[in-house]
Amino acid sequence: MQSIFLKELNAYFSSAVAYLVIGVFLVFTGLVTWVFPDSNVLDYGFSDLGSFFQLTPYLFFFFVPALTMRLFADEFRVGTFELLLTKPISLWQLILGKFFAAWLTIAAALVLTIIYYTSIYQLGSPIGNIDTAAVIGAYAGLFLLAAAFVSIGIFTSSLTDNQIIAFVIGMAICIFFYEGIHQFSQLFSGETQFLIDYLSLQTQFEALGRGVIDSRNVIYLVSISVFFLYCSYLKLLSKSR
Repeated sequence: MQSIFLKELNAYFSSAVAYLVIGVFLVFTGLVTWVFPDSNVLDYGFSDLGSFFQLTPYLFFFFVPALTMRLFADEFRVGTFELLLTKPISLWQLILGKFFAAWLTIAAALVLTIIYYTSIYQLGSPIGNIDTAAVIGAYAGLFLLAAAFVSIGIFTSSLTDNQIIAFVIGMAICIFFYEGIHQFSQLFSGETQFLIDYLSLQTQFEALGRGVIDSRNVIYLVSISVFFLYCSYLKLLSKSR
């Protein structure tokens, strides 16, 4: 797994892919957090990162599938997937190596945004006047949400040798699990609405953003990642026979 992980990580950072994704991500989040009049912290007047945490999942819809679309689709296109099967690595090692490389790239972008928190922490009146617990919970939610989206991207990349198709399907599934289920739940009321909405990644993420890291939210987000990684395994297993 380590060799696959290092190979994919090197592929990201030896080309413009990782730098482009991280750079554009930081530009968008920076503009929303510090510049745009309807969302920037300076005009809002409160030590709060709410606009950043609201925007980031929607940016993930585009950036994560863009980062993962080539992981298996490109292997199928150039015919190197069969070559990988001859190596002394299992399918799970292959999947997890690619998964952790993509997840670490997204995580690097998130870590760089911690400067937003430190800046607001210092700008608060008094200094430190920010809900740190909520920030920690929201960041934990973003890391877990990124993992879920990366696993979805890997699954869609395992379905086709066309990167564009993998990107579109990956984006559609991410939108469905985050926003689609939440919007669908609004058609109902009472307990039915609650149960359907609970399946939404948006609900799980927002729950963590309240500052209480509930094991149920963590388990659900991890379960989504495991489910799609397992689906990838089944698809690749069928291709390897």
